[in-house]
Parts: sequence; structure tokens; C-alpha cells
Amino acid sequence: MIGNRELSMDDYLAMLRRRIKVILIPTLLAPFVGFLISFAFQPKYTSQSLVLVEGQKVPEGYVKPVVTEDLTQRIATMQQQVLSRNRLQPVIERLGLLKKGKNVDEVIDDIRQNLSIEPVAGGSSSGGKKSSKKPGQSSTDVPGFYVNFTADNPRDAQQICNELTSMLLEENLKAREQVAQGTTDFLTRQLDEAKKNLDDLDSKLAGFKKQYMGQLPGDEENNMRILMGLNSQLEANTQTLNRAQQDKAYAESLLAQNLNTWKSSQLSTSPQVLEQQLAALQSQLITLQARYTNDHPDVVKAKNDIAELKRKLNELNSAASDDAHANEKDKENVAEPPEIRQVRLQIHQYDAVIAQATAEQKRLQGQISLYQGRVSLSPTVEEQYKELTRDYDTALKLYNDLLTNKSQSVMQTDLERRQQGEQMRLLNPANLPDAPSFPNRLLFAGGGLGAGLAIGLGLAMWLELRDKSIRTEQDVIAVMELPMLVSVPWVGVDAGDRAEGKGQVDRKDTVEV
Repeated sequence: MIGNRELSMDDYLAMLRRRIKVILIPTLLAPFVGFLISFAFQPKYTSQSLVLVEGQKVPEGYVKPVVTEDLTQRIATMQQQVLSRNRLQPVIERLGLLKKGKNVDEVIDDIRQNLSIEPVAGGSSSGGKKSSKKPGQSSTDVPGFYVNFTADNPRDAQQICNELTSMLLEENLKAREQVAQGTTDFLTRQLDEAKKNLDDLDSKLAGFKKQYMGQLPGDEENNMRILMGLNSQLEANTQTLNRAQQDKAYAESLLAQNLNTWKSSQLSTSPQVLEQQLAALQSQLITLQARYTNDHPDVVKAKNDIAELKRKLNELNSAASDDAHANEKDKENVAEPPEIRQVRLQIHQYDAVIAQATAEQKRLQGQISLYQGRVSLSPTVEEQYKELTRDYDTALKLYNDLLTNKSQSVMQTDLERRQQGEQMRLLNPANLPDAPSFPNRLLFAGGGLGAGLAIGLGLAMWLELRDKSIRTEQDVIAVMELPMLVSVPWVGVDAGDRAEGKGQVDRKDTVEV
């Protein structure tokens, strides 16, 4: 192929015609070679079982499921548990898989490598087309899964696939029941701790209410009303006390005046005074008799006064002899007139009123001080009370939530024990494969076809790159960089063959001069 020029579609078609044999020979031989190579590999047989995932029998609105993990994640977890050494070794010994000089570890590795689990689509749970979904997708789109196992012979593949499927189903039952029971036990412990904490907070709240009774946030308004009432009572009591004190002072002053008046009158009726008055009247009578007759009114009046004074003097002398041994103060008190005794009684009543009012005043002042202290402490008490009630409400909500969750967990545990929760049921047991799954002879043949085509194209390209023949006018111009003057048609054995299919001699197959 002459380089240094741009190739057209006709140039490529001409190359294809020239090298068609080089391309076809490896393309036709390679599939046969690939098919023969497939017989060099040991055949592998794959057994498959289908497990259907059935939903919970009881609606989730009544009993919420405890196991909420995605199905594909649970399947992956169960697969790891089933493929553990302590689970696989009894199966290997029971099926007699220790052969051909392999030890237990090698057989376990083979089982792990040859086991595959594939989810199926929601509409293919009856054993239809396999799903292309990958692990990690939502379990709502995975109503079941395939268990595939590949072995050297069909019988081993079927037996091992059945064993692994049974182990997966048992592990699912065991795992779900353990999760449900473990959740119930955990919630029971948490509920006991929450109840203990709630009881402690309840005791603290009750003690706080008892300690600050009347000072709680709801009592502040009531305390203010009581305080206002106590202030009004104190004011009224103070007015009563002041009025009683004023009345007492007035009664005492009145008593003093009456006593002075009474004592003055008592002094005026004493024997010495009466004797002096009698002597004065007698002197006055002598003077009047010297001037007037005995019938004169002044003389008559003076005689009558003298007679009255003598009578009083006689009465006083007789009373003094009868009460000589009595106390002078008692005589005065007994002899006190009713007006003075009434005033003394009023003063005594005022004293009682003053004493009662004073005691009531002290009581009211103490109550006012108490309620003023409660009002002043209300913000601090309210803050502490709110903190306690907030903690109590939080603990109560946690306790109620745990109690609800525990009830749900107990029902779910019972549901799992009765096998009415989500279940995995074997829909299609492991089949006995009638044809090897590996090697795929058609796939080997197809691979040979592709490899042969690639080899043929490569050889054709390599031959064209090494070919320096000049076949067209463009080749001449590209090589000699001169215009072509004349061209001579190709004369040879294959000249007619080259012209077939076109009805004329191909001008490109000429000798150029």
C-alpha cells in the first residue's frame, strides 16, 4: 500500500477484495478450534434451588416487624454464617466430600467459591427469569432468591445445593427468632431501668412539692392574692388598734377627771369640813337672828342647813366607827359611783381589744413575711420545678415508648415462634443438572470466531502495509510526484477475472508508465 496520500472508500474496498482469503481462513477456522479447546476443560455442573420469601401473616398495622434489615443484607449475612468452617465441616463429612487428596480447608474454599445467591424480581418468584438486581436493592423488589452451586459432577452439585439451601432456611428462622427475643430482652432491661429512673424522679418531685408547698409556679398568683388580703387585714387591724388606743386614752382621761371630781366631793363631806361649815352656819344664824325674826326665810334656811349638817356629821361618825378596820382603798372603791365603775369597765375592755389586736397584728405580720418570702423565692423555685418536671416528663415519655415497643416486641417474638412472621419457603428444590454449565461450547466457538476475525483483519492490514505495488494513477502521482502520461492495461492470466463483475477492465489494475 502506497502511503503519503489520502485513501478513499474505493481503496479500502480494493484492499478487502485483495485480502478476503486472508481474512476468511482464520475467521472460519478459529470457531472450530475454540470448540475443540472447550473439550480440554473439566466440565462443571450447576444446581439451582429457588427460595420464596413470604410476607408476614399478620398485617404490620397490628404487629410491627422487629427485623427491619434489608433482605439482601440479611441474605449476605446468612451466607457468611452458613459458609463458616464450623457449619460446613459437618456437611463435608456427612456427604463424603474429602477426596482426591484435598483437605477440609481446600474443600471449604471450593464451596465458598462455587456458591452464589442471586435475587429474583417480584414477578419471577415462580422460577422464571433471573433478576439482574444486585445486592443492596430494596427487599420489596426481592420476593425470593436463587441458590446456585457448581461442582464437578451433577450429584454433588445437587446434594451440596440442597444442604446449603436448608442451612440458609434454618439460619433465617434462628436469626429472626434470636433478633426478636434479643430485642424483647433488651427492651425489658431498658424498661426496668426507665421505671427505676421514673420512680426516683417521682420521689424527688413529690419531696420538692412537699418542701416548697405553696411556692410552686401555680401558687404564685394565689400567694399574691393572699398577700394582698393579709395587707388589707393588717391595715384594718392597725386602724382598730389605733382606735382602741385612742378610746382607751380618752376613757383614762375621763376616769381621771371623774376620780378628781369624786375625790373633791368626798373631801367636801369629810367630818372636819362639816364641822367647819357647821360653825360657820351657826355664826351666820346668830347674825341673822340679830337682824331678823325667827320666821324670816334666811333664818329658817340657816336653821335647816345647820340641821342637815348635823345629820350628815352624825352619819359620818357612825360610818367611821363601823368601818374602822376596813382598808381605805377598798372603801373608796366600794364607794365609787357607777359612772366611774362604768369607765373602768370600758378601759378594761379596751385593754382586751388592744391585746387581741396586737396579737393579731403580730400574726398578720408573720404571715405577710412568710408569703413575701414565698413570692421572692418563686422564680428560683419555678426554675427548679420546671427542671424536675421536664426530666420527669422525658422519663415518662421514654417509659411509655419503651412499654409500647416491648409489647410490640413480645407480640413479634410470639409471631416468630409460631412462624407467622416473614418466612423463607423452599419453592423449587435443587435440581439435578443434565448439562454442564461450564464450559459453554457455543461461547468458546463464538470467542474463536471473534479471535479469528481479529487475526484475519490483522494479517490483512499487515500485508497491505508491506505491499509497495503501484496500482492506480494516484499511486503514481504519490510516488513519482509527476503526472501520468499513459496507462497500459494489465495483460495476464487473471485479467479476465479482474474484469468480471464490472463488465470492463479495471483501470486501477494497469501498469503505469
